[in-house]
Amino acid sequence: MIDYDPHRWWSHFFDLEGSLVREIAYRVGVCALTAIGVSIAYHYHADVAIPGVPHALIGPVIGLLLVFRTNSANERYVEGRRLWGGITNSTRNLRRKSEQFFAAEPATVEAIIEWMVAFAWATRARLIEQKGVGTGCKLPIDQQDKALAAGHPPTYCASQLARILLDARQRGVITDIQHQMLDADVQALVDHLGGCERILSTPLPFAYAVHLRRALVLYCGSLPFALVDLFHEWTVVVGVVMAYILIGIEEIGTEIENPFGQRHNDLPLDRICTNLSLQLRDASNAS
Repeated sequence: MIDYDPHRWWSHFFDLEGSLVREIAYRVGVCALTAIGVSIAYHYHADVAIPGVPHALIGPVIGLLLVFRTNSANERYVEGRRLWGGITNSTRNLRRKSEQFFAAEPATVEAIIEWMVAFAWATRARLIEQKGVGTGCKLPIDQQDKALAAGHPPTYCASQLARILLDARQRGVITDIQHQMLDADVQALVDHLGGCERILSTPLPFAYAVHLRRALVLYCGSLPFALVDLFHEWTVVVGVVMAYILIGIEEIGTEIENPFGQRHNDLPLDRICTNLSLQLRDASNAS
């Protein structure tokens, strides 16, 4: 994720990283070549101009489709960040309760913290389709191997948390009510994990994505024919600007549709997991 100051305009105007210019350059270039060809043909008196009314009528429809596309993608992006906020809050609550209920067993508190950290990093690794538990995990190698062998490392980490809590209840260290309070946070972690996986495995319906892109190709590809009679040699400039705006909006929706990854506009999962790890461990050391 790129950090930037939203109040500064001109300092970011020529930025290429994260602005999706490279991603849409080919498509905009095709539109530019089409506009150049139409302008040249019109210059030599070829009858290539068409009425602009159809494009004026279809333009608002294209705009509504793009707005829906971008809003849907942004909702997924915000929901992804909300779920990771839930993971952070659940781990904080579990740590706080653990320190109170296991005041006489600091080793148990430390084990719970390390499994929570492992859960966060394993969730991050799964969402970006990376093998392993994660670089920030400090569990013993044999435990990491067991988590990886389980096939679903985040669930394995949650199961180990549940096992620690159940063992403590059976030993009489915590009461049934305290066990329920602690286990509720573990369940919340699993719920947040499921929400992230739902976003990851449920893309925008294929029919909608394809129809919108076909509409953009037809609209931007035929737009120079509707503009040339009015703008003449400026048709290329106007056509390229229009194509850049429309295709760019569609690409933004595609970029943020899956907020979990390592692209410039994805959620900063590394930073979130690192901060979570530091907060949990530092709080434990301070206590």
